[in-house]
Amino acid sequence: MPDLSTQYLGLTLKNPIVPSSTPLTRDADAPLHLEDAGAAAIVMHSLFEEDVRNDERMIDRFLIHPEAFGEASSHLPARQEYESKLDRYLAQIGYLKNRLDIPVIASLNGDSLSGWVELGRELEGAGADALELNAWHLPGSPSETGSGIEDRYIALLSELKNVVGIPICLKLSPFFSSLPNFVRRAEEAGTAGVSLFNRFFQPDIDLATLNVVDRVQLSTSADGLLAMRWIAILRGQTPITLAASGGIHTAGDALKMLLAGADVTHVASSILLNGPGRITQMLADLQAWLNEREYGSIEQLKGSMSQRNHPNPSAFARSAYLNAIDSFTPPAGVRY
Repeated sequence: MPDLSTQYLGLTLKNPIVPSSTPLTRDADAPLHLEDAGAAAIVMHSLFEEDVRNDERMIDRFLIHPEAFGEASSHLPARQEYESKLDRYLAQIGYLKNRLDIPVIASLNGDSLSGWVELGRELEGAGADALELNAWHLPGSPSETGSGIEDRYIALLSELKNVVGIPICLKLSPFFSSLPNFVRRAEEAGTAGVSLFNRFFQPDIDLATLNVVDRVQLSTSADGLLAMRWIAILRGQTPITLAASGGIHTAGDALKMLLAGADVTHVASSILLNGPGRITQMLADLQAWLNEREYGSIEQLKGSMSQRNHPNPSAFARSAYLNAIDSFTPPAGVRY
């Protein structure tokens, strides 16, 4: 049987299928079912900066300075009895580490420097094997520059790296003017890997109510093509882990990412739609494909179709855009 093992952030995983950050890890049993289905590691749901800050403000208002509320203060819980979102997150890390045999990767989501060093220490202390730093800042002001935002991310990564011993993976958006340059800067700042790409949920407008609404929009296989292209370009330019995230629904999707140069493939929407059994099916299909083509291991195929190794490197460059446009043929019966 082909060897499916791969390296991820310095960790040896039994295969390249890793459930990414979803609400599933808040549940006590869902991660256990994911491991039983064949998941090689678990990325926990994100601990959001906003949630931590809101908890801090509430503790300060009601538990540290309750005098302003008079007699009502006697009905407030004691500070030591209040369980914050951070407390629950740390407890869940401990629970999963005790129950799972696969690595548990914590996820931080935020973009400010304040407090993240302390949070990183606590997550490491709770037993996390690695840390995914999901840094995203929405630049709504014309006074903000791209270089300034990149500097913010690098500063956050550097501060965490100085105090955290576990490997850090930086989960990136596709919105960089020069992604290879930023990845090199992140590598120099100490990241063990990058995950491409963060998938954002966009606000929508309800035409019936004229309200702005938030809707979860799950991915499709086509959503992974952007990550595949950039992984193919980055493979061979950096020694750090390359993780593919978004649009991976089948073994075929995962194989494309691996051929392009990914070390692991993160799966989310497919699990949410089909349950943990989708991982089992993907692994079986992956084994069958490798057997049919007489591959001995994942390592043997990894990056074999990256830009550096492809006989036609322009397949991932600007010329591919022109070729795609020229190759389009309207459906039969459609007239313009």
